[in-house]
Amino acid sequence: MTHYKAVVFDMDGTILDTLTDMHNAVNRILTKHGCPERTFEQVKSYVGNGIKPLLERAFPKGYDGDFNKLTEEFMLDYKVHCADFTRPYDGIPEVMKALRNSGVKVAIVSNKPDLAVNKLAERFFDGLYDVAVGEIEGLDKKPAPDEVYHALNMLDVENTSAVYVGDSDVDLLTAKNSEMDCISVSWGFKTREFLEDLNAKTIIDSPAEILSIVFGK
Repeated sequence: MTHYKAVVFDMDGTILDTLTDMHNAVNRILTKHGCPERTFEQVKSYVGNGIKPLLERAFPKGYDGDFNKLTEEFMLDYKVHCADFTRPYDGIPEVMKALRNSGVKVAIVSNKPDLAVNKLAERFFDGLYDVAVGEIEGLDKKPAPDEVYHALNMLDVENTSAVYVGDSDVDLLTAKNSEMDCISVSWGFKTREFLEDLNAKTIIDSPAEILSIVFGK
């Protein structure tokens, strides 16, 4: 008997370590436009709200470029290099497999463009998830609940029967706005201390703990 019918996973920092490829892509576009590069830790602090906000934070204050065009430019580059160094966190594929083998549906929801989300999901989690949803025109990005509700509608699962898994403050807000239980992970882009300061109710240190929670063990 499971406590939940579906698990909704955030992508970056939760199931995939994408940071090196994101950092490299940010610095390539900064260099191309004559701007100073950002450190790994800086880019780590900028991610979470989508590509355009990431670039707005990375470019120098007062930069007057067209960020819609810069976002398109970034995505053309990132599409080619999105899996150079990206890899699943240890134990995540096994957890996804165990969930689906037990009849629990698996969704991936990210603020990355939908094309990139599906490309990465297919590459690293083929056969291990039911739906993957990224930024789609007409849907507000996380922490709005739109993308999550879109995924749950495709799964035909109510939000009260699903749990959200993420690594950041954006994810905590997303779960709250979606009126869902939340599992916060400490291995991602934010620290356990950061999550504790935000009063995260459930923080885990290993993917296997997801199974214990979902299956009520």
